Amino acid sequence: MRAPDFWWRKPGLAAAALAPLAALYGAVAASRMARLGWRCPVPVVCIGNFTLGGAGKTPTALAVAAWLRENGEHPFFLTRGYGGRLAGPVTVGDGHTAADVGDEALLLARTAPTIVARDRRAGAAAAQAAGASVIVMDDGFQNPSLVKDVALLVVDARRGIGNGRVFPAGPLRAPFATQLERAGAVLVIGEGAAAGPVRGAAAVEDRPVFAGALQPDPQALAALAGRSVLAFAGIGDPEKFFATLRQNGIDVRAARAFPDHHRFETQELAALADKARAGGLTPVTTEKDLVRLGRMRETIPGLVALPVRLVSNQAEALRAFIADGIAAARR
Repeated sequence: MRAPDFWWRKPGLAAAALAPLAALYGAVAASRMARLGWRCPVPVVCIGNFTLGGAGKTPTALAVAAWLRENGEHPFFLTRGYGGRLAGPVTVGDGHTAADVGDEALLLARTAPTIVARDRRAGAAAAQAAGASVIVMDDGFQNPSLVKDVALLVVDARRGIGNGRVFPAGPLRAPFATQLERAGAVLVIGEGAAAGPVRGAAAVEDRPVFAGALQPDPQALAALAGRSVLAFAGIGDPEKFFATLRQNGIDVRAARAFPDHHRFETQELAALADKARAGGLTPVTTEKDLVRLGRMRETIPGLVALPVRLVSNQAEALRAFIADGIAAARR
């Protein structure tokens, strides 16, 4: 879905009109989150966010798994496989496509073994049986079926929690206070003032707040230097992708935004290819979009992706927070 613009503005008539539905949705979500989940015999680290849409969960999960591997752990990813047809539990393999397991699962599987399961408890059990020493959940914070030993909630500094209202009046997945109460820490990604209220509330609740940024791959940037590009993306916040390109000196002559997890059609890709060819532009997209395209990427000659990774000047403190949570779970 494409998030409506009013979610990210001061509450107005649209949010007010949807307030009764939001109250009902919020009450159900809060009640659901209060349920007791199953405690997996191995520690579970959950990377989630307060809102619908992208905030940087997948790059954060990838960074966390990399840190764990450096420390001798054997992490497995656990994800719902949003956009895929397989209910799981299933281990993502070379033969899977985004239509099978979703785009995020394909990205995760490049770094560590990845289990797709709509039933998070069954997925965690499968990961443990396969030899996981730690499970890293990409999303699933609001799902009560599994106890999270470490819960790190990611916030986009540009958008924060929007108008602060619960879906459908706003972007929140559940009431903010309910979610913050169950969070272990908050990671604010990027620059901007919109996350200020989250920082303040986290400080009141004595929750650590870390800062990070999504850094584009230097080699990919170097390859785009001096070129004019046509950028397109079907992620939670396409404008953030376009802004990243511009902030790094890339000449974005044309940009096309699609809904999150968009399933591209051949005619859409052909139109993008024609526009790029006519303007002498290099087509560029996100890593997540590229894996979702699969073989359809051949429809756009010269298509390249711009990978990003999480960086933080508080990396040591963030790693210590995660390590402490894992050690506590093992005790």
